[in-house]
Amino acid sequence: MQIGFDAKRAFKNFTGLGNYSRAVISILSDFYPDNLYFLYTPFYKKHPLLDFAHRPNIAVRGPEGFLKRLPAAWRSLGMASDVKFERMELFHGLTGELPVGLGKKIRSVVTVHDLIFLRYPDYYKSVDQWIYVRKHKKACERADLVIAISRQTKQDIMEFFGIDEKKIRLVYQGCDAQFYRPATEQEKQNVRALYRLPEKYVLYVGTVEMRKNLITLVKAMSLLPEEVQLVVVGRETAYAKTVKEEIAARKLEHRVRFLKEVLFHHLPAIYQQAQVFCLPSLFEGFGIPVLEALNSRVPVVASNISSLPEAGGSGQLYVSPTDEHEIAHAIQQALDDEPLRNKMIAAGLEHASHFREEGIAKNIWSVYKELAP
Repeated sequence: MQIGFDAKRAFKNFTGLGNYSRAVISILSDFYPDNLYFLYTPFYKKHPLLDFAHRPNIAVRGPEGFLKRLPAAWRSLGMASDVKFERMELFHGLTGELPVGLGKKIRSVVTVHDLIFLRYPDYYKSVDQWIYVRKHKKACERADLVIAISRQTKQDIMEFFGIDEKKIRLVYQGCDAQFYRPATEQEKQNVRALYRLPEKYVLYVGTVEMRKNLITLVKAMSLLPEEVQLVVVGRETAYAKTVKEEIAARKLEHRVRFLKEVLFHHLPAIYQQAQVFCLPSLFEGFGIPVLEALNSRVPVVASNISSLPEAGGSGQLYVSPTDEHEIAHAIQQALDDEPLRNKMIAAGLEHASHFREEGIAKNIWSVYKELAP
């Protein structure tokens, strides 16, 4: 079968949506190698995370001629012409979009990660929010099948867009396989020295933005013993200024460390040296960092809302994301109670084993098979 993908994010984004896009393409290429996979993208660059694009069953396609100067126009209109010209049998929009004009002969699937822009519109510029709503709604309506990456997202697609449940397939995502392997002691020492990691730390990984609610974790840190520090890994937005003002107000500057430009392959060693991973987010489509922590054998404290209990499973500690006392108490439990720690780590590894590549590839392929000619 010839399968096309909207692969813009795979080539442009090196976090969340990009990781998902690369993972889907790569694992399908691995486990279903007899197909041809066409990656449609206006952006092409060399990067170690894109090495899979050179496999013999993968081809990269982009705009030609004057359309090279109009990437947005090509994605919206020209991409569909190229897809039809190359006679794709199926097209998968990996990040909530489908090109206009695919027609009914080419069967289509769209993955929706979250509808945060509808649940929390104030987090977005009005024009961006309007664009996201329009693109996602149209894609869900036009697609033959919709993949939701969590039960929460599935419910949101039904509630906000009125999409029939019979059209939606729940297919969880996973995390990069590098998190399965324990780092060597030498790797840990090198990473500890490079990033000047403290001896005992709680880890937060994620964009520093209002929705992810880092400020409440900072407040919780002031309730924890002095020797416990916080390491923050993630891109900073304007919200980071508010967080840093709170850190200063609580005189926690010596206990909170922001890491910038962390190399992806260093992340496992950073996770594996943490005592606790904490994600007090107000809303997540799924929560890949939770899976990364579970695979890294780190106990997880996370919000008890949205999809985070799905990502972490029943063996972790879930708290109200707006209650710093509850967050601090859960972190202290995970730090001090050795039998609980061991139980959380074992339960986390067992839960994370259900999100491995072969199973995810099989589930996506089962969606494709429903639409096979």
